Parts: sequence; structure tokens; C-alpha cells
Amino acid sequence: MEDIRIILAGIWIALMLIYLLGDVMRIFAGDFKPGEIEGTKMTQGMLMLMALLMLIPIIMVVLSLTLSHPTIRWLHIVAAGFLFVFNIAGVRSYPGIYDRFLIIVGLVFNVITIWYAWNWI
Repeated sequence: MEDIRIILAGIWIALMLIYLLGDVMRIFAGDFKPGEIEGTKMTQGMLMLMALLMLIPIIMVVLSLTLSHPTIRWLHIVAAGFLFVFNIAGVRSYPGIYDRFLIIVGLVFNVITIWYAWNWI
């Protein structure tokens, strides 16, 4: 029988890599100005929020492999649902078609995560 914990951890790793790929491509495409987000100077608070958001998939990998079944099941659903809503709200703000594509792929991974966690018996 397949171990759902490993599958979910792998999905979180893939999601994190999708986010990082988007960031790297944004830099190379010139869609990124250092120290600014959409013309607004970045603050320490904004950077901290970005760090926390990017830590979600990393933390979920560790928790997938360490927490007990009922607890981690619901954490997967809540975390993937939060990231889905967060990304769907911001998809229009990305200028590049590659960015929108990667966000949509990330949304699909969020749905797959929720599906696996929901069906985890």
C-alpha cells in the first residue's frame, strides 16, 4: 500500500519548487525590481510575510512525516486551502504568462493535496 505521508510530502516539495521556479523566472524575465513589490518599497514586515508563506510547504513536508494521522490530515487541508485562496487572489497581479501558468499548476497541486488528505482513511 502506498504511504500517503510520502506522497503528500512529495507534493509539498513539488509545490515549493514551483514557487521558487516562478521567483527565479521573474528575476530573469526582468519582471522583478530589487527592493520593490509592484512599485512599493519592501519593508521588513513584507519580507517576513514572504518568508512565512514560503515556509508553509517546507514545514508541511516535515509535519507530514512526523505528526499523527488525524492531526496532519487536517493541517494538509487547511494549509493547501489557504495557499489556494491566497494564490487565486493574486493570480491577476502577475504580468507574465509563465507566472500565471505556474500559479495555475500550483493551484492544481493544492487541489491534489486536499484530495489526498481528504481521502486519507
